[in-house]
Amino acid sequence: MRQWLVLAVPVLIAFPAAAEQQAARPADSNPFFTEWSTPFAVPPFDLIRVEHFMPAFKEAIERQRAEVRAISASKAAPTFRNTIEALDGTGELLARVQPVFSNLNSANTNEQMQAIAREVAPMQAALRDDIFLDEVLFKRVKAVWERRDSLGLTPEQLRLVEETTKDFRRGGASLAAAQKARLREINKSLSVLGVRFAENLLKETNAYRLVIERREDLAGLPDRLVAAAAEAARSAGLEGKWVFTLHAPSIWPFLESADSRELRRQILAAYISRCDHGDERDNKAVLTEIATLRAEKARLLGYRTHADFVLEDRMAKTPARVYELLDRVWSPALAMARKEAAALQEQADGSGGDFRLEPCDWRYYAGKVKKARYDLDEQSLRPYFKLENVREGVFHVANRLYGVTFTERKDLPVYDPEVRAFEVRDADGSHLGVFYSDYHPRPGKRAGAWSSEYREQRFKDGRDVRPVVVNVCNFSRPAGDAPALLSLEEVETLFHEFGHALHALFSRIHYRSLGSVPSDFVELPSQIMENWVLEPEVLKAYARHWQTGEIMPDTLIEKIKRARKFNQGFATVEYAAASYLDLDWHTLKEPDRVDATAFEDAALSRIGLMSEIVVRYRSPYFAHVFSGGYSAGYYSYLWSEVLDADAFQAFKEKGIFDQGTARAFRTEILEPGGTADAAALWMRFRGREPSIEPLLEKRGLK
Repeated sequence: MRQWLVLAVPVLIAFPAAAEQQAARPADSNPFFTEWSTPFAVPPFDLIRVEHFMPAFKEAIERQRAEVRAISASKAAPTFRNTIEALDGTGELLARVQPVFSNLNSANTNEQMQAIAREVAPMQAALRDDIFLDEVLFKRVKAVWERRDSLGLTPEQLRLVEETTKDFRRGGASLAAAQKARLREINKSLSVLGVRFAENLLKETNAYRLVIERREDLAGLPDRLVAAAAEAARSAGLEGKWVFTLHAPSIWPFLESADSRELRRQILAAYISRCDHGDERDNKAVLTEIATLRAEKARLLGYRTHADFVLEDRMAKTPARVYELLDRVWSPALAMARKEAAALQEQADGSGGDFRLEPCDWRYYAGKVKKARYDLDEQSLRPYFKLENVREGVFHVANRLYGVTFTERKDLPVYDPEVRAFEVRDADGSHLGVFYSDYHPRPGKRAGAWSSEYREQRFKDGRDVRPVVVNVCNFSRPAGDAPALLSLEEVETLFHEFGHALHALFSRIHYRSLGSVPSDFVELPSQIMENWVLEPEVLKAYARHWQTGEIMPDTLIEKIKRARKFNQGFATVEYAAASYLDLDWHTLKEPDRVDATAFEDAALSRIGLMSEIVVRYRSPYFAHVFSGGYSAGYYSYLWSEVLDADAFQAFKEKGIFDQGTARAFRTEILEPGGTADAAALWMRFRGREPSIEPLLEKRGLK
């Protein structure tokens, strides 16, 4: 949806700790109603309080509604400027309030913020419908669209006309009155259900903790993880014990290292059964209702299924093309995973195990097989991946590719003491934007990693307004005397999210409504950055031992390189299974007729998912598709990986830091946003259709 129609963001919760210091400020000093005098006009986090949001939302929604009403009621003949461009310019206040709220609402939960999110979601859904379902306004939009080729518009202006018209049509503008009324009801319900799904998942994830009281139960765990668990226990008032949680820096290393099979089984069982206990936090009824309403909405709008509706606006275009892509990788990935399982079973048998491999065993024995085959222990890599060094490493890559520099600015307000702020300057020294990094888990901070913006780039009154971007992750914290030492997967995640940040920072668009790109294209700028992580030339720039300063030795780099395709069957299968599950849910015509558990079981059985592997996301906690923006779109990471593997080939052909290739990638992929069709942007950069072969080679599937 275009930016001038700001949708409710899934509730994902937070508020700056610094706000507590502002309790004495008068209630009427709402910073959203004044110009921000901060450097680069970043949000004044130290001034914003939770009670500021609802008045700001109400005022912002009413202002945009009035602005749109004025366009609709205009007696002047519709033109590009007084209709299409005017629409794009509405909602300035909402475009300021919403990003601050949604981003803070992802970092530190509190009940007040959640209550606001629940109240605001249907308000924004109603605003969207008031705009899209305005018959008079749609007539004005359509009148401009019908004359678009005779108006002398620039390509970007023409694109804005086309995309705006498409948004109205997909928003229900052509429906009959009764259908519009039902669409309003559906949109309102969906906005609230998505919030409820996310809240349930956050509460369920935070509620669990595995408390270990006996030191012998810690056997196999690395010292840094034990130290972190002891610190978690102290924070919970359990001095002398160890606490492990379902957050990524805790559960995954535990499953990789803990010798206790029973404890591994316990924590994984808790993870995969989230929101599936038949209690007040159970999400099965919620997700079924979401899927049902989405299917009904699609039919109202003239589409066969929700997937057909969603994919029309993506590179893939149809469910059939997505299934085709998944099928291309599924068979070879499953065959490889079966070979991997056999090797893990052999390792378990040889270690005295008398059991059949289960999901709780996979990561544990994969580590042992990897050590035996390649003499590579993942824990041996962490000392070389100090968080601050990795961050400087990704800055180094960006500088080598594009000439940009990152300078920490301690004078910029932040929403938590752990957040770091950087001014970004282009190669010519001009200001490019502001970049915030927020890398560690906190109570209430939602799981995962993401990139977002507090302000999007666009031109306003002829001035280029530069973006304010944030990367948020949940990486391993410092433990004991050691700094934060990342796993290789966390390093790749940092590079990935930074790729999204570069996409936002390099944006050069004139209209806010053209800032977004399809979800199966948006992962290209992020995933391609992962390719530089293990390039020897790059490793030598950032992979230094945190104690000795020693550069990662060539022998270790070679081991990593030889092991890169290890366990790719598992990784591909667990991901692709979730993509199938997502698409199966959203190609259903009547989801209310199925039992959620039985449907999921049948979907995974149909593709032959091995019992030794659990789907990456089970339905009750599949936030990407039931409370996020990836419904019928979780396949996007694989689709984009086809693009990123092929795009990186272009770099490798001329050198990974070739300036001509980097310049082309920036100008043809990163800067244009949604000003052109994504497939056209790809063709401009690569000069041909994307090939799946580099992906298959990268994952060892050919």
